[in-house]
Amino acid sequence: MSAKIIDGKQMAEDIRGEVAVGVKALVGSTGVVPGLAAVLVGDDPASAIYVRNKRRACEEAGIFSETFELAATTTQEELLALVAKLNEDERFHGILVQLPLPPHISERTVILALDPNKDVDGLHPLNVGLLLQGEPRFVPATPAGVQEMLVRSGNDPWGKSVVVVGRSNIVGKPLAALLMQKAKGANATVTVCHTGTADIGALTRQADIVVAAMGRPRAITADMVRDGAVVIDVGINRIEDPSRKSGTRLVGDVDFEGVSEKASAISPVPGGVGPMTIAMLLKSTLLAAERAARGPA
Repeated sequence: MSAKIIDGKQMAEDIRGEVAVGVKALVGSTGVVPGLAAVLVGDDPASAIYVRNKRRACEEAGIFSETFELAATTTQEELLALVAKLNEDERFHGILVQLPLPPHISERTVILALDPNKDVDGLHPLNVGLLLQGEPRFVPATPAGVQEMLVRSGNDPWGKSVVVVGRSNIVGKPLAALLMQKAKGANATVTVCHTGTADIGALTRQADIVVAAMGRPRAITADMVRDGAVVIDVGINRIEDPSRKSGTRLVGDVDFEGVSEKASAISPVPGGVGPMTIAMLLKSTLLAAERAARGPA
C-alpha cells in the first residue's frame, strides 16, 4: 500500500482564499478591516520565520497585520504593558504572542493578560474552558488545522478511533478536546499517549487515525500503525543530513518512508500541518473581527 498524501499546502491555499473572500465581504458591509498583532520577543530564528510567514499571509488575505519585535532582554513588565496596550487598540482584533518566550518571562502570566476576545490562538484559560465544553470561541490553530485536514481529505473523525501522541497545551490536549466533541468533524473516540504510556504502539496499532505531536524525530514507525490507518504528522524536527548543502533537513515525528507504505493517507513534513496552522490563524482573526463588528451579543 502506498499512502495518499494529504497536501496541507494546497488546503491552506484554499482556506486563505476563503478567508480573503470573507475579509472582502466584511469590509464591504461594515468597513471593518480585520487586524492581527504579532508579538515576537527575542531572536529565535524559527519564530522569526514563522511570524514573517504569518504577516505575508495576512497581507495576501487583506488582513491588517503589524509585528512588534522586542529584544530578548525585554522584561516581563514591559511585555505585559504592550499586551495591555494591544488589548485596547481597536485596530487589532487578534493578538498573537509568539511562543516560546525567553526563560525569564512567565508564559502563563502573559497568556492570562490577553483579552480572551482577541486570543486567536485559543490559549487563555477561558477559551480553553469553552473548547472543553464544546462551545469554542477560538480553537488553537494547529489542532484546528489537523481537524480541517482530516475533514477535507475525506477522513472525517466521526465515529473513528483517534490516538493523539503528545499532550502539549498547544496541540495534544486541545486536539483531544476538539475531536471528542459531539460536533461536525469530531465525535471520535480519543486516546492520548504521553511519556507515561507504557506501550504506545499497542494503542496506535488499534487506531483509525494517528496524530503524532510529541516532538521526537521519526518516533512513529511502521510497526506502530495498522494497515490503512490515517496518519497526521505535526512534528517539525531538524536533523543532520550530510547529503544536503545545509547539512540538515526537516523531518516529522513519523518515519514517513516506512509508515507511508502501510497508511492509507499521511501528511508530509514539510508541506503538511505547518501551512494549515497559519491558514487557521487567519480564519480565527477574521472570526474575531466579525464578532467585534457585530458588537455585544
